[in-house]
Amino acid sequence: MAAVSVAAEWQLLYNRYYRKPEIYTMQWKQFDLNRNKVACAPFGGPIAVIRDDSKIVQLYAESALRKLRIFNSAGVQLSETVWRHSGGRLVGMAWTDDQILVCVVQDGTVYRYNVHAELQEPNISMGKECFEQNVVECVFWGNGMVCITEANQIFCIPDFQNPNPCKLADPLLEEFPLCMTVIEPQYTMSGNVEVLLGVNDHVLLVEEEGVQQLGVGVGPLQKMVVSRNGKLLASFTHDGRVLVISTDFSKIIFEYNCESALPPEQLAWCGMDSVLLYWDDVLLMVGPYGDPVRYLYDEPIILIPESDGVRILSNTSMEFLQRVPDSTVSIFKIGSTLPAALLYDALEHFDKRSAKADENLRLIRSSLPEAVEACIDAAGHEFDTSRQRTLLRAASYGQAFCSQFQRDRLQEMCKTLRVLNAVRSYEIGIPLSIQQYKLLTASVLIGRLINCHQHFLAFRISEYTGLNQEVVIMHWACAKITASLAIHDAALLEILLDKLKLCKGISYAAVAAHADKSGRRKLAAMLVEHEPRSSKQVPLLLSIGEEDTALVKATESGDTDLIYLVLFHIWQKRPPLEFFGMVQARPLGRDLFISYARCYKHEFLKDFFLSTGQLQDVAFLLWKESWELVKNPMASKGSPLHGPRIKIIEKAQNLFSETKEHAFEAKAAEEHAKLLRMQHELEVTTKQAIFVDSSVNDTIRTCIVLGNHRAAMKVRTEFKVSEKRWYWLKVFALVTTRDWDALEKFSKEKRPPTGYKPFVEACVDAGEKDEAIKYIPKLADPREKAEAYARLGMAKEAADAASQSKDNELLGKLKLTFAQNAAASSIFDTLRDRLTFQGGS
Repeated sequence: MAAVSVAAEWQLLYNRYYRKPEIYTMQWKQFDLNRNKVACAPFGGPIAVIRDDSKIVQLYAESALRKLRIFNSAGVQLSETVWRHSGGRLVGMAWTDDQILVCVVQDGTVYRYNVHAELQEPNISMGKECFEQNVVECVFWGNGMVCITEANQIFCIPDFQNPNPCKLADPLLEEFPLCMTVIEPQYTMSGNVEVLLGVNDHVLLVEEEGVQQLGVGVGPLQKMVVSRNGKLLASFTHDGRVLVISTDFSKIIFEYNCESALPPEQLAWCGMDSVLLYWDDVLLMVGPYGDPVRYLYDEPIILIPESDGVRILSNTSMEFLQRVPDSTVSIFKIGSTLPAALLYDALEHFDKRSAKADENLRLIRSSLPEAVEACIDAAGHEFDTSRQRTLLRAASYGQAFCSQFQRDRLQEMCKTLRVLNAVRSYEIGIPLSIQQYKLLTASVLIGRLINCHQHFLAFRISEYTGLNQEVVIMHWACAKITASLAIHDAALLEILLDKLKLCKGISYAAVAAHADKSGRRKLAAMLVEHEPRSSKQVPLLLSIGEEDTALVKATESGDTDLIYLVLFHIWQKRPPLEFFGMVQARPLGRDLFISYARCYKHEFLKDFFLSTGQLQDVAFLLWKESWELVKNPMASKGSPLHGPRIKIIEKAQNLFSETKEHAFEAKAAEEHAKLLRMQHELEVTTKQAIFVDSSVNDTIRTCIVLGNHRAAMKVRTEFKVSEKRWYWLKVFALVTTRDWDALEKFSKEKRPPTGYKPFVEACVDAGEKDEAIKYIPKLADPREKAEAYARLGMAKEAADAASQSKDNELLGKLKLTFAQNAAASSIFDTLRDRLTFQGGS
């Protein structure tokens, strides 16, 4: 009997069954669709209602103020607001994929509202041309819209998330088109929207780039609507025919002759199998084969196309017209003997404790898995919970006798149906079918529940389906802050923390940012204290003006990037002395600041060191600056820039001399300045830029080479150059100028304090053998004498000198020097033998 009652509700269109169960009795009171403009969102979304200002209607007891009201699909009011917009008549109204209500008025202004009837800024203008011409009609899809003006120009917003109005090609029409529809961008070759206009006996396809003429002779068409997959066009002709044509107009799929040539008020696709036409009191369902199905209505209705059927909204009810799923047909079709029907029947017998249950199971033993699957699938397509339960019990009963069936399939369906039944309740009012739910996905459904402030249900569904609950809790927390202006910060913090702790790893910083944006800076500071991630905590502390805390947290984290972020932020906002005080108190922050400033901000770093009394550090910076001046291309040698450089070094010297610990640096700086000044004078007098930045030794040597002995003596005296060093420098300088007479004269002035070694080495290095021979005999040390002769290749003389030294090791070394000369080598062998013999005796 149950199967008979179920199938009795169906209508047959050729060989396919359709059903139209009532989902809701509408909860609104005294509502008339005829008197209002209505926009219904797909996927069981909200319904927007506003009094139709194009109709003269009796106001009854209503206020003269027009109100925009938003209901859920069960007619429970969610929100309302007074319509205060000028700009002419409301032309079009529709919901986007993001459930934003888009309202277009005559002058081309687009107003947007969320489900709470809150106006979303900014308003969008379709442009000056649209404003001047007046909008007449709009067509919406997904997140886009096209509109046509009184001048037959078409304007488009391809995406409301990034509203950028554009004008399509001019269709060059003399009269307003009979009808208009669009092929969505996702189904076009160009990826842009294509607008279809019914004009005379053909259709114009209008794009941004141009206009094409299609289907000549097919019209005139009074109504057009494109199928969900963008491949088929359903239309109503002037002579009362329903035509279904491919959208490229290459072939007619089917046509049906209606009894009336009066165009329907609404034309819609029901899934992909049939087309619905609605006149005043008749809803006609037409398919490719067989007679149409008629439904009679004594009240106005609105057709809301869905992916798997059409929702039908009337003043009193919400129905869902859909093709009966194959699994449901297999079970409930009158006279069905398919395995699923027998399994369903077996459960009924089992409940009555009848043996017929076993008989049915034996009949379908081999087909039991498919029967179980059909019962599960049919349960998923039901809106009636008692029927869901019975079908699932039948599946569970069959599964007990079926070892091959996947057990989790039944659990998954139970889980899905619990979610669907929860959102279908009157309070929530989202009548999703299972197919729509799969298309929409659980995460999008949760997002929609959140936007409707159904946070508890969204949280439970997230928890139940294993999805991330952070999104729900975050949105709840932000909404709570916005709505709780009267609650004290400390009390609100407790409420927030109680829920935020439910989700591990949640971003307290993001909630704190929202609190700050809402003007609750104290609450933001309290919330951010609970953020464990410094990378999120520190930037927010800066944005809410908590620089001191931000610096503490950044320093504690040890993250140098974060510390630098805080330092640069404070550096820009605070006076230098205040900034210096903050930095000085934090060793890591101070060191990082010094490292950065040392490279890029010398002057600022000097101010910092002065403010903290670190005079020697300022001195080191000045000294470094003096060397940086050398790199200046303007500071070439002999340049007047050496004057400032010397002053900088003198400043450094003064600062070094302030502390006893830096006496050496003070003396070095003093001598450096003195040397630079002398070198600068030398360059001026000699007109040769070869002195600056050379050492004292090199300065003396250069003076002697240039023949300026007086200057050399002055440098020697000024820098207290020892006599030994003076001899070395003068000898090498005279050899450099090859002034042998002066060298010999210098050697005879008095006994050199260095001995004659510098004279020998300088001559040998210069390759002057004859000059070197003059001084070698004067060497006091036989070893030095032997090595000098050896360097000149004089083996016999080297041997004579070495024999005087009686140094066995020296003889071995000299033998190696003359290894190529056999005769010389044997001399050293003989000497070593003699030395060994003498040592032995």
